[in-house]
Amino acid sequence: ATLGVPAPQLFDAIARESKQRIGSFNEQGLANTAWAFATLGTPAPQFFDAIARECGQLVSSFTPQHLAKTAWAFETLGIPAPPIFEVIAHETADSNRRSSPTPRGRLQRSAS
Repeated sequence: ATLGVPAPQLFDAIARESKQRIGSFNEQGLANTAWAFATLGTPAPQFFDAIARECGQLVSSFTPQHLAKTAWAFETLGIPAPPIFEVIAHETADSNRRSSPTPRGRLQRSAS
């Protein structure tokens, strides 16, 4: 994805195969795959629906970096991902209640 060379057939094949194996992805795999598709502007709606469902089950164990990367991918492609954004809102609210900027700061740094 960092080469910036579009390869629609390759990404279509990756999306089809990955959708079938989505349950075997860990948090990093989900985040990195979503990032790669978003970096090339390749939405793959059915695949991102599968990512969103899987994230709904795993999102509480995401690191701030994985959470930010996955949220960025969904936002960049304009695909709704309520579970991801709800966790970000919850973490931010918890951080504000504790008056400790650490979790929110890590999340914000990860997003940049």
